[in-house]
Amino acid sequence: MALMQEKDRQAVREAFRGLQHPVELVLFTSADSGEYSEVTQELLQEVVELNPLLRLNVYDLEKDGAYAAELGVDKAPGIVFLSGEERKDNGIRFAGLPSGYEFASLIEAIRLAGGATQPDLQPATLSLLETIKAPMHLQVFVTPTCPYCPRAVVMAYRLALANPYITAEGIEVTEFPELGDRYAVMGVPKTVIDDLVHIEGAVPEGMMVNKLREAIAAAA
Repeated sequence: MALMQEKDRQAVREAFRGLQHPVELVLFTSADSGEYSEVTQELLQEVVELNPLLRLNVYDLEKDGAYAAELGVDKAPGIVFLSGEERKDNGIRFAGLPSGYEFASLIEAIRLAGGATQPDLQPATLSLLETIKAPMHLQVFVTPTCPYCPRAVVMAYRLALANPYITAEGIEVTEFPELGDRYAVMGVPKTVIDDLVHIEGAVPEGMMVNKLREAIAAAA
């Protein structure tokens, strides 16, 4: 039985009309993640069938551990979005099943990776990003029932796409409760920058820039 309704398929096809180059969805699954991995694979397969520029490759987190380590993936289900024939890694990730409101984050990640939309960041943001020359990891904790979460995830994705040193990962926190405990996630969305700076809520771009500066200063 299909996971997506026909009206949803039509909407997704429309969203993908502007894709400029191929996008490979790399999915890491594991037996431990059980149904989450199975449903994620089924959902992604339905999505890639909606546009000829999309493809899905599935790996096992343990058996293909070397490749997972190369991509910096340590969770299953875990999704990486690679761009173009050269399979460029834009630093865009999602951990967990992208269901509910997070389906929008999945679609926007594909659109960004495929060139259907651009980061469109403010000049002040771009100026700050030019100064970031060391790896930076943004974790955005979300749940499928949070309508504000995709905005926070996509903001992180836009930053990652604009700077090769930034990795942005949406994390469905109910699937990874140990991370929720570690980072004291009491509400979503919550963004954690390099384990140094915590951001509650889906903040405006200007506030995100201030938090990035804070993280840079803390790391220094």
